[in-house]
Amino acid sequence: MKVVLKENERIDNLEINNLKIIQNVEGFCFGIDSVLLSDFAKNIKNDALVMDLGTGTGIIPTLLCAKTKLKKVIGIEIQEEVCEMANRSIELNNLKDKFEIINDNILNLNKKYEKNTFDVVITNPPYKKKDSGILNENDKKIISRHEVTASLEDFINVAKEMLKDKGEFYMVHRTERLVDILSIMRSYKIEPKVLRFVFSEKNQPPKLILIKGIKNARPFLKIDKNLYIYDDNKNYSEEIKKIYNK
Repeated sequence: MKVVLKENERIDNLEINNLKIIQNVEGFCFGIDSVLLSDFAKNIKNDALVMDLGTGTGIIPTLLCAKTKLKKVIGIEIQEEVCEMANRSIELNNLKDKFEIINDNILNLNKKYEKNTFDVVITNPPYKKKDSGILNENDKKIISRHEVTASLEDFINVAKEMLKDKGEFYMVHRTERLVDILSIMRSYKIEPKVLRFVFSEKNQPPKLILIKGIKNARPFLKIDKNLYIYDDNKNYSEEIKKIYNK
């Protein structure tokens, strides 16, 4: 299918199931964190109803459509132009029957969906607090990187509202926010069940954390083996190559 690209847009090959995605090089392109999160969540049950909070370009739902046998995934994105671009990627990949984009703030979802509806909620939220970091970027990057339109607590609260009992929550975030994340998750009855630390290289502190939680579950936490992005020769590690289907 031929898709018309707008100024500063490109089509990237995702190297799985012939899927592609449209990105705007002047906006916020997806990073390795979204790819790692989609792989971390690849064992969700068949026929799951999934919600992605802050879907951006739609990278996570697109990869989940390839890696899982989900029934349908709903991506929520507040930026109208990003939603329009993601919708063209959906058309490009013929995923209309499995992947839907909703242009709205996650704080409005209680007006659109009944509580306890989704089997899985997944999110790669903004990492930086609203009042932290440099804000002299374009609007797309500010919204993607800073908690301008919704806070970390908002993302977790909305996940709790949308999830069925024993529903699964998956998130990637920065390690420096880990205490906040675990504290907020437990306060909203999403019990942390699995953590996996992501390192750029060995002998460096981890920068990312992959987290799985289950709504209304009993306490029990598993720490998965470390994930290293690069090997000793500064090349992608074998596990990263496998995740990227190389």
